Parts: sequence; C-alpha cells; structure tokens
Amino acid sequence: MHIIYNFLFLLAGWRWGDWRNWEKYYPTILFFIVNDLLHNFLTYNHPFWNFEEITFSLPFFNHTIISLMIMFVRYPVTILIYLKYFFGTNKWRVRIFHFIFWVVLYLAVEYINLQIGLISHHNGWSMWNSVLFVIAMFIVFPIHYKKPLLAWLIVLGIFIVLTIEFDFPLNKMK
Repeated sequence: MHIIYNFLFLLAGWRWGDWRNWEKYYPTILFFIVNDLLHNFLTYNHPFWNFEEITFSLPFFNHTIISLMIMFVRYPVTILIYLKYFFGTNKWRVRIFHFIFWVVLYLAVEYINLQIGLISHHNGWSMWNSVLFVIAMFIVFPIHYKKPLLAWLIVLGIFIVLTIEFDFPLNKMK
C-alpha cells in the first residue's frame, strides 16, 4: 500500500511539482529528509510510530525501507508542490487554503493508515499529537525556505518540547 501511496505522490509531483526550479527547493527537501532521518535515528529504541506493510508483505518491506521510500519520494514531491503554490501567490487566503489542504491531506493519509494497520502509534503518541506535529511541519517549511537558521532553531525547540512532553529517555538513544 505504501508503494501505491508513493506512486500517487509521484503522479501528483509530475503534474503539479515545480521541477524546473527544483534547485531552489533542494535545501528545504534536504531539511525535511534530514529531520526525519534524525527522528528515526534518535527514536530507534523508543519510536513514536512504526510503519507496516500489509498489501505487499515482502520480508524486506519493514519500517526502515518504508521510511526511506517516503523520504525520497513523498517528501521531495511535497516540497516541490507545497512551496510552489505557497509562494506562488501574495494572497494570504490562497496560502492559508494551501496550508490547510496539505495539513488535511497528510492527516487523512495517516488516519486512514492508522485504521487499516499501515502505521501504529507508540510510547504515548496519538493522532492528536500528529495533528499538532503536521501543523508545525507545514508552518516550518516556508520559514526554512526563507530563513533556514530560524527553522533549525524552531526544530530544536520542538525536539526539546517532545523530549520533555513524552518523557523521552535520552539514555535509550544509541
């Protein structure tokens, strides 16, 4: 099923992504990927969520492979479309609509995946945490595009809040 989701994202990226100007979005794409890689590394022994695959139950199709597929397919497409349309207008109503669209899309995919068993929450994480996290994520992307250092500071603050809020055991990190 994750393969199907990523294929649909690729189709959307092919249709609506700003591929001609991919270089200007590249730092934010890397920002998105690096943060998820850090998340997976730091929470390896204490995950907030795990990806599962129920449609193509191949032995190598585990959380790590699914995460990498999402990072290298879904994340670049998301940034190429989201920032193109977010900064493609000076009208705040259009930007807010675009922001809400992406937040709802990401949350709908997670909710559906949660219901059918493609993702599971752990260690106190819930759908409500995902709502706050996804909202923060789509707020930080345009900030990173314009002021990368500020975005990194915000992410550091989010990490500190999550560490405290979820009583994240730093001694469980590798």
